Amino acid sequence: MFIAAAALLSLGCLVPNRWLPANLPNDKLMHFGGFGALALLALPLAGSRFEGLCWLGGLLLASWLIECLQQLVPERSFCWRDMAANAAGIACAGLLALAYTTVRATP
Repeated sequence: MFIAAAALLSLGCLVPNRWLPANLPNDKLMHFGGFGALALLALPLAGSRFEGLCWLGGLLLASWLIECLQQLVPERSFCWRDMAANAAGIACAGLLALAYTTVRATP
């Protein structure tokens, strides 16, 4: 599921704007939600909190790489606000996962 979601998110971020529907919701919300959901799919693959942090760091690095690659796509460019939305989605997913595991571990 993670691989399919990552491929779909990457595809959506790396196609020219003219290929996307005109009535999409707020771009920053889509970045936040997409990378947050991807982080929530990745975290169960981690065996420890350290591995979870590695997954989150890897997703942050991947989102930066995708933003850089957008400069090679017609009608796309690197956007720091997109990067901030990606990072916020990843961070919120990490905090939700941490809260869930902390509450779940409490007797």
